[in-house]
Amino acid sequence: MFCLAVPALAKAQQPVTNPNNGRDTSYKSIPAVARGTIGPVTVTVEYASPRVRNRIIWGGVVPFDQVWVSGAHMATRITFSAPCRMGKQRIEAGTYAFYTLPGPKEWTVILNKNYRQHLADNYDQKLDVLRLAVTPRSSKNHRERLQYFIEDSKLILAWERLEIEVPLTAEKK
Repeated sequence: MFCLAVPALAKAQQPVTNPNNGRDTSYKSIPAVARGTIGPVTVTVEYASPRVRNRIIWGGVVPFDQVWVSGAHMATRITFSAPCRMGKQRIEAGTYAFYTLPGPKEWTVILNKNYRQHLADNYDQKLDVLRLAVTPRSSKNHRERLQYFIEDSKLILAWERLEIEVPLTAEKK
């Protein structure tokens, strides 16, 4: 009788809620998730969190004036459990790709219907459901890894020494 031992497949790394917490020894981007509520709406952001690693991020790793996946690898996904407003625009419940178009003075936040794609390889502007201008700001806190927060009626993207805020409100009935 012939037996073949097959090693168990390695478990996929579980997403972390705070990629900047604790000792970080991975040079790779790690799976991360941010969850929060805005009134009755649960907002979930699933992303791969890259590290700074002594690199120039803004205008370097993340070029200005090019659509960015706002994370690493697969498109960053944002899911709304119920309709809400991002800025003044109504967003239906569902899952979207969360892209940004970074610039030195202004960014454009983009929600796109195609959330199942690698980076922005197949990005199609015709599938955008939202484009919203936001102003980046400097942060006193250095964040080695990209991190998202949902708090105080806003979505925050923070990495290196830069943050953007996107206003979120629950849809009034």
